[in-house]
Parts: sequence; structure tokens; C-alpha cells
Amino acid sequence: MRRFDPTPLYRASVGFDQMADMLNRVMATDVQAPSYPPYNIEKTAENDYRISLAVAGFRADDLSVEVKENALIVTARSAEDDTTREYLHRGIATRAFERRFHLADHVSVTGATHVDGMLHIDLQRQLPEALKPRQIQIARDVGASQSERLVQADAA
Repeated sequence: MRRFDPTPLYRASVGFDQMADMLNRVMATDVQAPSYPPYNIEKTAENDYRISLAVAGFRADDLSVEVKENALIVTARSAEDDTTREYLHRGIATRAFERRFHLADHVSVTGATHVDGMLHIDLQRQLPEALKPRQIQIARDVGASQSERLVQADAA
């Protein structure tokens, strides 16, 4: 797979350097993305999202959810190492992990719940009033109406 060269994007636009860097990072083939734990990202409403991570074997106390500089960081300590049990097959992974999600501007975490081996993190995009579309009132040409009034005043 070819690497994406963002140079033309830098020349033709202003302020999109973060997007080009993100595209370059996503398309990098030399870095293998971690696959543990598995997760889903869903859109629950127009401005609401939910990230669900499968964290079977972890208690809520073992998990940590942190937001730092537009990054959502989910970490887990290893669950208790029980040496008294003898496993014939151990298929439930309870190894420590760190999973990072890059958040867009104006996206904030509204809550997190741990239910039935799933960690659900709710997100919401909140656009400031300055960035929301607004209707601009168009002023009428005041100069023409003033000159008409002067002509009418002279005629009278």
C-alpha cells in the first residue's frame, strides 16, 4: 500500500494540517494497530456517540478512562493473578492494556458505565454558538432611500 503524501494539501489549504497528519498516521503501514480489547463505535444520535469495549474479566476498579489533549485513553491494570487455580484452557485475556482514541474538536466525554463485561463510554459533540450556522440579516440600501426623500422634499 502506498503512503499518502499530504504536501499538496498543505499548499492548497490553511488549517487542515491536523487532518493531513491524521490521514498519514492512519495510513501508515509500518505500525500494527493493537486489536485488544475489541471495541465498537456507534452513533446514537445526531451529536452523540458511544464507544463500547469488551473488557471481560476486569472489574470497574481495574479500568481507567481519561481525556487528555483531545485523546481518550482507556487503560486497565491486570486483573488479579490467581495462582491457586489450575487452568486447562485460558481463553479470557485479562492482560493490561491501553487503548487511545483521538477525539475531534468539541467532543467531550459525558459518562462511562461498566455493565456485563462491557465498558460503555458516551461522547457528545457540542459546537459553540460561534461555530453554529447563523442567518445574516441583509440591510437594505439606505443611501437610495435618503436620496429619494431629498428629491421628494425639494419637490414639496
